[in-house]
Amino acid sequence: MRRVKYAILGAGTSGLTAMGAIRKQTDDFVLINGGPLGTTCARVGCMPSKAMIQSANLFHKRLMLNEFGVQGGEKLEIDSQHVMQRVRRLRDRFTNGVKTSSTDGLTSEQFIDGYAKFIAPNQLEVNGEIIYAEKIIIATGSRPIVPGPWQVLGDKLLTSDQIFELAELPKRIAVVGLGIIGLELGQALSRLGVEVMGFEMLDAVGGLATPVAIEKAIELFSKDFPIHLGTPAQLENTETGVLVKVGGGFFEVDAVLASLGRRPNIDSLDIEKTGVTLNQKGMPDFNINTMQIEDKPLFIAGDVNGYRPILHEAAHEGKIAVSNAMNYPDVKKYTRKTPLGIAFTDPGIGFFGMCYRDLDLENTEVIDFHLERNNGRAIVMAEDHGVICLFADKTTRRLVGGEMLMPHAEHLTHLLAWAVEQQMSVLDLIKMPFYHPVLEEAVQSALYKLYSRLYSQEERGIEAELTVIK
Repeated sequence: MRRVKYAILGAGTSGLTAMGAIRKQTDDFVLINGGPLGTTCARVGCMPSKAMIQSANLFHKRLMLNEFGVQGGEKLEIDSQHVMQRVRRLRDRFTNGVKTSSTDGLTSEQFIDGYAKFIAPNQLEVNGEIIYAEKIIIATGSRPIVPGPWQVLGDKLLTSDQIFELAELPKRIAVVGLGIIGLELGQALSRLGVEVMGFEMLDAVGGLATPVAIEKAIELFSKDFPIHLGTPAQLENTETGVLVKVGGGFFEVDAVLASLGRRPNIDSLDIEKTGVTLNQKGMPDFNINTMQIEDKPLFIAGDVNGYRPILHEAAHEGKIAVSNAMNYPDVKKYTRKTPLGIAFTDPGIGFFGMCYRDLDLENTEVIDFHLERNNGRAIVMAEDHGVICLFADKTTRRLVGGEMLMPHAEHLTHLLAWAVEQQMSVLDLIKMPFYHPVLEEAVQSALYKLYSRLYSQEERGIEAELTVIK
């Protein structure tokens, strides 16, 4: 039996973050990774999808060129094979960088290519070797959810793990699941010339929760491809493709993109052999502020815990987990970052802070501001569509969250998430500088609407918006 001070399971974002901190302290660790290196984001998530979206949106702009006096756009053509080659070329560039950094300088004793399993508390088995680790960080990531009955579709069934490997895109595709990933890829595929049909069991798309934003999103994205909401899709394999049955309707497609979320890679670890209790979903109890599992020298970070499965949160969780692993049993609770989510659709989607579903509506002011004909910059860009929804606490008058559907939402969402993180009041934000003409003025307009609801007429006015020099 080999003994080490630390064992890290998984060489994704959380695992590599943890390893980076441990390497500064000691060489007494082992990094165990089963499957391909390169992180979910670089290999099959954030980066290849953005490469595809970029090509799709550039090609789509041809439809707007006449509006700007640029003629001949209708003659442009898309080479989907070239698009996919570029997607893979960039994907390989990103993953190769991560692969190099993850194993650079590691000895064969420190890096093990294999799948680990627990055989007892603090004991792992991998490739027939037993390793005793004083502290263990679990960061094994996740995989796409695919219902068992759908497996009969064979290579007609795609997930985000396979879609970027296609040499040619299918002529017709059903996207089942219109959360962030499904909506992004569905719109991109449609703009690349694929006949897309979208299906979502919920009555919402793109991770949105505010009724006004959901309604506007359905209106705008339905212009790219038909969207069917509120009914689960039934799939049937045929000789010529896949038959999709939903709500009494029948549709045949060449392939199906399953975008039903991701499942934590914890079920194959035999973690119950450490003595922890698992819930009905097979997950151990852990603290989101310490990343510790129960009171044991076990820490779980990144997609594998299912809490906030996104890269920047995985990196943050990796820092929390490794800090507490290195100082165990002196475990500290750390503040979590303000929730932040973005869909790289057109128009973009952003949400930050508290979710609409979690608001106490009696004590929260909720407003919406529509961009149509209300923002000069958006008008000259011919992109004056969308909505900004903001939430503020009625007592503290602080901005606590919001959602937006608008051009360049990825940038504006960051600014407002930072404002929530800094616990800024609506008046604090009103006093911030806003240039003209910019999209940020739409945020300013939304803030003024919120300002008028939160502050009485006597409290508002020119003097209230000025800061006295003391």
